[in-house]
Amino acid sequence: MQTNLSLNSVLLKEAERLGVNVVHSAEEGITEAVKLHKQENWLKDNAEAIASSNTYVEANGLPLAKYRQF
Repeated sequence: MQTNLSLNSVLLKEAERLGVNVVHSAEEGITEAVKLHKQENWLKDNAEAIASSNTYVEANGLPLAKYRQF
Protein backbone atom coordinates (compact mmCIF):
# COMPACT_ATOMS: atom_id res chain seq x y z
CA MET A 1 0.00 0.00 0.00
CA GLN A 2 1.20 3.48 -0.78
CA THR A 3 -0.03 6.70 0.75
CA ASN A 4 0.63 10.42 0.67
CA LEU A 5 1.86 12.06 3.84
CA SER A 6 1.95 15.75 4.69
CA LEU A 7 4.86 16.91 6.84
CA ASN A 8 5.83 20.20 8.44
CA SER A 9 7.96 21.89 5.75
CA VAL A 10 10.41 23.42 8.25
CA LEU A 11 10.98 20.05 9.89
CA LEU A 12 11.35 18.36 6.51
CA LYS A 13 13.97 20.91 5.35
CA GLU A 14 15.89 20.44 8.61
CA ALA A 15 15.79 16.67 8.24
CA GLU A 16 17.03 16.90 4.66
CA ARG A 17 19.80 19.32 5.69
CA LEU A 18 20.95 16.84 8.33
CA GLY A 19 20.81 13.88 5.95
CA VAL A 20 17.97 12.15 7.77
CA ASN A 21 16.28 9.40 5.77
CA VAL A 22 12.75 10.77 6.07
CA VAL A 23 10.95 7.70 4.74
CA HIS A 24 12.81 5.34 7.05
CA SER A 25 12.37 7.67 10.03
CA ALA A 26 8.64 8.02 9.36
CA GLU A 27 8.27 4.25 9.14
CA GLU A 28 10.17 3.78 12.42
CA GLY A 29 7.98 6.38 14.12
CA ILE A 30 4.77 4.79 12.87
CA THR A 31 6.04 1.34 13.90
CA GLU A 32 6.70 2.61 17.43
CA ALA A 33 3.31 4.35 17.63
CA VAL A 34 1.52 1.15 16.55
CA LYS A 35 3.48 -0.87 19.12
CA LEU A 36 2.58 1.55 21.92
CA HIS A 37 -1.11 1.57 20.96
CA LYS A 38 -1.17 -2.23 20.88
CA GLN A 39 0.42 -2.34 24.34
CA GLU A 40 -2.08 0.17 25.71
CA ASN A 41 -5.01 -1.73 24.20
CA TRP A 42 -3.72 -5.05 25.56
CA LEU A 43 -3.36 -3.60 29.06
CA LYS A 44 -6.85 -2.08 28.86
CA ASP A 45 -8.38 -5.31 27.52
CA ASN A 46 -6.68 -7.40 30.22
CA ALA A 47 -6.92 -5.00 33.17
CA GLU A 48 -9.50 -7.13 34.97
CA ALA A 49 -7.42 -10.32 34.69
CA ILE A 50 -4.25 -8.49 35.76
CA ALA A 51 -6.01 -7.01 38.79
CA SER A 52 -7.40 -10.44 39.70
CA SER A 53 -3.97 -12.03 39.43
CA ASN A 54 -2.37 -9.28 41.52
CA THR A 55 -5.06 -9.67 44.19
CA TYR A 56 -4.43 -13.42 44.32
CA VAL A 57 -0.66 -12.98 44.67
CA GLU A 58 -1.10 -10.34 47.38
CA ALA A 59 -3.34 -12.67 49.35
CA ASN A 60 -1.57 -15.99 48.69
CA GLY A 61 1.92 -15.22 47.44
CA LEU A 62 3.37 -16.58 44.23
CA PRO A 63 2.04 -20.05 43.41
CA LEU A 64 5.48 -21.68 43.01
CA ALA A 65 7.45 -19.43 45.36
CA LYS A 66 8.75 -22.34 47.43
CA TYR A 67 10.67 -23.58 44.38
CA ARG A 68 12.44 -20.29 43.66
CA GLN A 69 16.18 -20.38 44.12
CA PHE A 70 16.64 -16.63 44.64
